[in-house]
Amino acid sequence: MSQIMIVSMLIFFGLSVPVAVSIGLASLAGVGTAGLPWVVVAQQLFAALDKYPLVAIPFFILAGNLMEAGGISERMVEFAKSVVGGIQGGLACTCVLTCMIFAAVAGSSVATTFAVGAILIPAMIRHGYPAPFAASLQASAAELGVIIPPSIPMILYAVSTDTSTGELFIAGVMPGILIGVALMVYVWLYAKRNNLGKRDGEGRLPLWPAFKNAWLALLMPVIILGGIYGGVFTPTEASVVAVMYAVVVGKFIYRRLTFKQLSVTLHKSVVSTAVIMFVIANAGVFSFLLNRAGIPDALGVWLSQIFDTKLSFLMGMNAALFVIGMFIETSASIVVLAPLLLPVALKFGVEPVHFGIIMVVNLALGMITPPFGVNLFAACAVAKLPLERLIKPLIPFVGVVIVCLMVITYWPGLSLGLRDLVYGK
Repeated sequence: MSQIMIVSMLIFFGLSVPVAVSIGLASLAGVGTAGLPWVVVAQQLFAALDKYPLVAIPFFILAGNLMEAGGISERMVEFAKSVVGGIQGGLACTCVLTCMIFAAVAGSSVATTFAVGAILIPAMIRHGYPAPFAASLQASAAELGVIIPPSIPMILYAVSTDTSTGELFIAGVMPGILIGVALMVYVWLYAKRNNLGKRDGEGRLPLWPAFKNAWLALLMPVIILGGIYGGVFTPTEASVVAVMYAVVVGKFIYRRLTFKQLSVTLHKSVVSTAVIMFVIANAGVFSFLLNRAGIPDALGVWLSQIFDTKLSFLMGMNAALFVIGMFIETSASIVVLAPLLLPVALKFGVEPVHFGIIMVVNLALGMITPPFGVNLFAACAVAKLPLERLIKPLIPFVGVVIVCLMVITYWPGLSLGLRDLVYGK
């Protein structure tokens, strides 16, 4: 049964059938081969979605879209520019810092790409940065949207492995900061080497006026993350708070969010949510059948024979996840692979939260690698460039993130230190 499922899924992938449909059709093949009653499909579809933490996903998606429509992201950009815009290459650094701030609310890399890229990609091009570089930078920085909490992939990992969402969120803070700082260092060196961005600071507000103009926007991630770790509300409740805050600020204070925009934003958020939920539902059936066939145990035995140490196992997993992330969408990869790989990781002594961060950061690389990197397509749409023009300038950004991934992988304290401090472990 499992062989038929996996082979059929790979065939569907090769025929360019959408990921969720491929997983669903492979699951139907598995049910038919195993002779199970077809009602199992309906039961597992609903069981996969009947999990409380998943309620947060549509609200975080909506919050990110409301921030873009309500002018909140624009004020974040102006504040970030006032902080780092004065140095050479400051506009490129502004792009990274804004993505870090935006990520602390949105939870989505694609939303971050569109919201921040619509403002900063044209601005960087006007200031003399090559358009392919600007688009590659935006796509790479936007992956922080799924690493810095809140993060939709982290919610999916938590649901798939019964891991604490709050612990995953706090464990993602330092890795996200590491990647953000590393990207800023690289773009600063790039600007120095290529004599770019000498006039990036022109027209920027001083720090205090920029802060006064943006303090309500900056208060949003403080309320969300502070509320979660202060025990005021759960991550799921925080997603609702984020939506309400974005509506109040965008509609009644900034007066940028019209009822027409609200309708369009709701529609866009519903479509994005439906896509993710469809993937989760089909992956739930697929995972159920693999577990029933004993694949996790067999996989654990097989991997234990290949890798004899924790270090070699982590290196092998990173290599495999990197390749998988290039071809399979992040949400589907996590929902299908996390329940299979975590038991093996536990045998090698890898902490569940640490392994979750490794998976999320690694698969986030798939968002900026061809042929199916969703951030690349989003950045190309904003910059009006064909994908092939981004390949060469993208390579250094991928290299920077890979170096950071190695640090995250082999220094567990970077992820778990803040978690242990907050949760008293």
